[in-house]
Amino acid sequence: MIPILLGVSIIVFLLVAAIPGDAIDAKFGQSRLTPQRIAEMKAFLGLDQPVGIRYVNWLKNALTGNFGFSIQYNEPVSHVIHTYIWNSFLLAIVSFVLEMVIAIPIGIYSATKVHSAFDVIFTIVAFAGISLPSFFLALLLQKAFSVDLGWLPLDGMSSVGVAMGPLQQFGDVCLHMILPTITLTVMGIGGTMRYVRTSMLEVINQDYIRTARSKGLSERVVIYKHAFRNASIPIVTFIGGALPGLFSGAMITETVFGWPGIGKIFLASISQRDYMFIMGYVMLLAVLVMIGNLLSDVLYSVVDPRIRLK
Repeated sequence: MIPILLGVSIIVFLLVAAIPGDAIDAKFGQSRLTPQRIAEMKAFLGLDQPVGIRYVNWLKNALTGNFGFSIQYNEPVSHVIHTYIWNSFLLAIVSFVLEMVIAIPIGIYSATKVHSAFDVIFTIVAFAGISLPSFFLALLLQKAFSVDLGWLPLDGMSSVGVAMGPLQQFGDVCLHMILPTITLTVMGIGGTMRYVRTSMLEVINQDYIRTARSKGLSERVVIYKHAFRNASIPIVTFIGGALPGLFSGAMITETVFGWPGIGKIFLASISQRDYMFIMGYVMLLAVLVMIGNLLSDVLYSVVDPRIRLK
């Protein structure tokens, strides 16, 4: 994991450094500051040094837990990430749970009733969900439920300028979560459902499934105890790969709904040339990807007893 993370940090730092301009140019380039004052600020932040020296300095600080200072927010990068990442996690974990609860049973049933009306209908629905752009679905939901019907808040995470108690605040946040959660859930159900269906179809016609049926076992036991357990290995890989998505934020959805998540902040940091925040965010995702892969490897042995570390 260490060499991979080191390689990721080098590549990302070089790519970020290749972007024209820097944070000082983005923030003060159109101001009335003199070129001398702008040069002094760049020198203070070390932006006038060669790329190699800047990377070595960043790496030394990162190894001690210091990921630099966000020019965009005038705060340490770690503090900015901690402030906004949990907003994204709240939205993502609810959407992920709903996605699994809805998509897995539908995928299993579609595999058992292949080419039936149920399978055809949900196949069409799945491809529609995969193909529909998230911003388009988000705007449709806002138009229908916020603008036309006025049932749900249009954007934000909570109501502004309203005094509320703890219970009322919780309910207000839940109301603001409904539309972005529906958007993320609908966008994810299609792919997950097709993934489960494909995994089930690979094992449902195997010899041991026919043997289980010939023993007189109920169809429910055959499907959920024998077939689904063996089909769940690819699904475990899919779930492990979803771990980074719980913390990375949904940039487009968060931007459309004005949700103060890490994805929206990252999107803004690119235009602001907030290099330190970009590096900290990307390295966090790299670590989460590595942990997700490790978690999948560990869960393999739990799902399938034939897989064991010697």
